[in-house]
Amino acid sequence: MTHDFDVLIVGSGLAGLSAALHLATTHRVAVLTKRTMTDGASGWAQGGIAAVLAEGDSFDAHVNDTLVAGAGLCDLAATRFVVENAPKAIAWLRGLGVPFSLEDGQLHLTREGGHGARRIAHVTDATGAAVQRTLIDVVRATPGITLFEHHTLVDVITARKLGLPDQRCLGLYALDEVTDEVVTFRAPQTILATGGAGKVYLYTTNPDTATGDGIAAAWRAGCRVANLEFIQFHPTCLYHPHAKSFLISEAVRGEGGRLLLPDGTRFMPQHDARAELAPRDVVARAIDYEMKRHGIDCVHLDISHQSPAFLHEHFPNILARCAELGIDITQQPIPVVPAAHYTCGGVLTDLAGRTDLPGLFAVGETACTGLHGANRLASNSLLECMVFARAAAQYIAAEPAAPMPELPQWDDSRVTDADECVVISHNWDELRRFMWDYVGIVRTNKRLERAAHRITLLQAEIQEFYANFHVTRDLLELRNLVQVAALIVRSAQLRRESRGLHFSRDYPKLAAPAAPTILVPAAV
Repeated sequence: MTHDFDVLIVGSGLAGLSAALHLATTHRVAVLTKRTMTDGASGWAQGGIAAVLAEGDSFDAHVNDTLVAGAGLCDLAATRFVVENAPKAIAWLRGLGVPFSLEDGQLHLTREGGHGARRIAHVTDATGAAVQRTLIDVVRATPGITLFEHHTLVDVITARKLGLPDQRCLGLYALDEVTDEVVTFRAPQTILATGGAGKVYLYTTNPDTATGDGIAAAWRAGCRVANLEFIQFHPTCLYHPHAKSFLISEAVRGEGGRLLLPDGTRFMPQHDARAELAPRDVVARAIDYEMKRHGIDCVHLDISHQSPAFLHEHFPNILARCAELGIDITQQPIPVVPAAHYTCGGVLTDLAGRTDLPGLFAVGETACTGLHGANRLASNSLLECMVFARAAAQYIAAEPAAPMPELPQWDDSRVTDADECVVISHNWDELRRFMWDYVGIVRTNKRLERAAHRITLLQAEIQEFYANFHVTRDLLELRNLVQVAALIVRSAQLRRESRGLHFSRDYPKLAAPAAPTILVPAAV
């Protein structure tokens, strides 16, 4: 079966849905998502969206804060482009009905680590969930958008793979989990908005869908990737045996939360003059250092000096979730540990979201636009999704429709059903454990070599499985995670310095000049 559309969008987070809404009035748009519309990472975002909206703040200040956090690797043009389009993005969301928190009738702006001013528009402490609910409702009511839930990307289809002369993206193959068939989608324009790859690590704040699908597919299609060594570890993930990947928002520290050792000693001022308001990489390394130095399982984040009324107003979801687990944050500190949170690198794009492959775009966490550099500034991620979704949509809207050739159907006539799916689960577990141990917050040459060796063995095993058995979502996700893991390790090995989120014991100092890590795939 072949589905024909003007634009294919893979991913139903803020980036994908924003692009769909910008295009729906003029194009037939398909949105594919591998689970349901609500299962992406956007809905998990607590803090908010950064934008210059207050008196006394400025675009230059927001740009400068982003550049400082990015440790010299942010692209200035991309940073300014995003920052200057931020107020328009907030206004667009408000026009759609997103219920931002207000104070005296005006947007309430909070402050987060790395920001020199209050510029975070938010919906209490569940901004992502509120934005996603609003956009999903609007998308479902918008003619011109067709939703395909439970469709997992297998690969994009390129002209070169079909033996055609003009290299471009022609569509994609996707596994329909309802029918258990691989379906063909054809369109002159495809947008990858599949999110990051946090599930490559054992401990992550990401949902189970964050398996690097778009990054891996674009790489296989011949697109360059950049800066994949820069994996942001959020400093404060709730530490509790019954809490799966629950993030304690940056805004808790922004509103005065203090990080403490189990005996109540505050430690951040000894690590950085900005203390708890230092960028995430600094705070995550400080926590990692203190945990290793003292042999402790976690540290504590204390916000109990704020009034219960303040905490109920500003952090109702964090308060409620902690209360479910027997932690009263109005009276006691929150046990926290770092966890893999955000993929700062990704598929290399320009300011219109274009990749190296004509007809293929990447938007959101899947992409490397140059905004984040070596470390993402808090609350710039949802902003990037919206700005580049609009930019990609505007570029596509101005493009004449390209003639489309017939596409072959997926051929699985020579494969069989897998006899031992336990291989997939074991490989998945092994990958995530050694990536956490060897390619985590602090790295060494020896650890990276060990990881690279294990990845090579896994890739051969997984490729044999992929070639001989019917595809499943678990197999596709594992194939993508192992590919992204290989790219992360290669990127880390090439960076012989410590910068931003990449900290190497073998190369503890900065090197000059600052330069991105760009990987180029072999000709495909």
